[in-house]
Amino acid sequence: MVSVESINREPDWLPGAGPRLREIYAYWLARCRDGRPPRRADIDPLDIPRLLSRLIIVDLVPDERRFVYRLVGTKEVEVRGFDPTGKSVGEDFIGPSREDALSWYERTVRTMTPQFDARPYLSTNCKWINDATLFLPLSDDGESVNRVLVFTESTPNTRRRG
Repeated sequence: MVSVESINREPDWLPGAGPRLREIYAYWLARCRDGRPPRRADIDPLDIPRLLSRLIIVDLVPDERRFVYRLVGTKEVEVRGFDPTGKSVGEDFIGPSREDALSWYERTVRTMTPQFDARPYLSTNCKWINDATLFLPLSDDGESVNRVLVFTESTPNTRRRG
């Protein structure tokens, strides 16, 4: 189980994160209860309207799909060029590889703590991408993660391949 100390201490990545990432993290942290991740019901979209277009909620499901997109914000749909709602992360990930994308969700579930990935990567269409992605656990029972709230902030990357 996650400890109060691990949720309450400031993560190393926070000072260098953009303002929207800090905002969603502060919002999530304020909804934690007794050192445990918040429930989905604790997250009210009306509290964070300017962040909604970049939010994703992924369900943890008890079958081979493992992680399934429940809700995908409009900015995320725009970046992808399609809406992956209802599909598995393994099918419709954004990242350097399927394994890398899934590993961030697995780590979030296993540790019940936020995970932050800001490494630039070469996408599957051979473009360099700068994403800062925050994976925030949600737990309806306070004992295990059943959803992951994801927030991504993209910035231009002028790095060329090769």
